[in-house]
Amino acid sequence: MSSTQQWLYRIQPFRPQMLTDGGTPEEAAIVSEHFAYLQRLMEEGVLLLAGRTLNTDYSSFGIAVFNAESEEAAWELAHNDPAVKKKVMRAEIYPYRMALFDPENAV
Repeated sequence: MSSTQQWLYRIQPFRPQMLTDGGTPEEAAIVSEHFAYLQRLMEEGVLLLAGRTLNTDYSSFGIAVFNAESEEAAWELAHNDPAVKKKVMRAEIYPYRMALFDPENAV
């Protein structure tokens, strides 16, 4: 029996101007695919939360906290994200453990 652990997935756009000047039509379509991918993971019970910083400079990033059985499975999930697969965003993953969370406090 394998044990599931949590992972933090951090993504950043390859082209930061996408956040300030707007995405190209191709980037916009890929970001929509990315959002649909995360929604599907949420419905499947894999994704625990996702969001992004609201700044629009080079330091802007998004995170997702999700469950995976191994580092290999976590990387597979990240690499299957359309935004990563189609090179609109770069991804990093980190082992993670959520210590406190109250859905009632989420806005």
